[in-house]
Amino acid sequence: MDIVSSTLAAGGNAAAASESPIPMWFMITSGIVVVAILVFDLLLVVKRPHTPSMREASIWVAFYVALALAFAGALFAIGDTQHGSEFLTGWLLEYSLSIDNLFVFIIIMGSFSVPRKYQQEVLMVGIIIAIIFRGIFILAGAAIINAFVEVFFIFGIFLLIVAYRQAFGNEDDGDGENGLIRFLRKRINVVDEYHGNKLRVTLDDNKKYWTPMFIVFVAIGSTDVMFALDSIPAIFGVTQNAFLVFTANVFALMGLRQLYFLLGGLVDKLVYLHYGIAAILAFIGVKLVIHALSSSDWEFLSWGHSIPEVPTWLSLTFIVLAMAVATIASLMKMKKEGVSFKDIRDDESEEA
Repeated sequence: MDIVSSTLAAGGNAAAASESPIPMWFMITSGIVVVAILVFDLLLVVKRPHTPSMREASIWVAFYVALALAFAGALFAIGDTQHGSEFLTGWLLEYSLSIDNLFVFIIIMGSFSVPRKYQQEVLMVGIIIAIIFRGIFILAGAAIINAFVEVFFIFGIFLLIVAYRQAFGNEDDGDGENGLIRFLRKRINVVDEYHGNKLRVTLDDNKKYWTPMFIVFVAIGSTDVMFALDSIPAIFGVTQNAFLVFTANVFALMGLRQLYFLLGGLVDKLVYLHYGIAAILAFIGVKLVIHALSSSDWEFLSWGHSIPEVPTWLSLTFIVLAMAVATIASLMKMKKEGVSFKDIRDDESEEA
């Protein structure tokens, strides 16, 4: 408990900590506000399952982006430039990586033929699962960093490997089912058709069966865990303050459901986006290795103390430029191929 408290207050690493701790009243107040918004959003989905219109999705995405920017502004006001810039960079990093989640969500929704009416509910459950697991990973990561700063070597190398796979891997998306789903299908009774948003039903033979909705929840949840393994080491390369790490993750995930409906099929057309994400992961991976070299107590690495740390403003600039270049290049390719946003929307309407 002492480790968690000290990490929340001081960021868990003196070299990267801000000049003054974030006030406890601010952390508690912002936590209450965020939870209240998430609960309201969840109740809205449960009470009124539907496919959001472009206007509704746009308003919600704009609201969550404005909320994150307001939070960053509040940090600048009550903390200092370091707190605000670290959150802003971390949020943009996690937002960029969360867009990668959309590719997998689209594959899962398509492979399981989830009715569009219930896709909001599936995404909301997936986001809640992601927040829970990322919270666990953040606390574990903060504790490990406090005890063993050289873990940044592991984080950095891991991100470099992930970046390489993002850019040059030839991953087979398959049917959207991972090993866990295949394991469950062999051991539990699952019906083929959906029964509304029910997870389990009793059929005419008086036997209980799990519905495809349950399998989809498991697929989304297990996928979220794998994404957390990538994103948590990455954001620790921006800040070691557990409060900032967690809030950046939450704000990045909160608008993901609406972004899914806003972008829709456009995500598949952003063919160069994975190169932008790979570049960001590689950059953060190098930054983590540099941080480990400059902070390590290992005597044979004492030469690394003279290497300057990568400043937060440079990380922020690189993330924005990488995503902008990847997006613009993808849109130019779409234009060259004669694919318009209207065509994508028309295809979605026909599928619905």
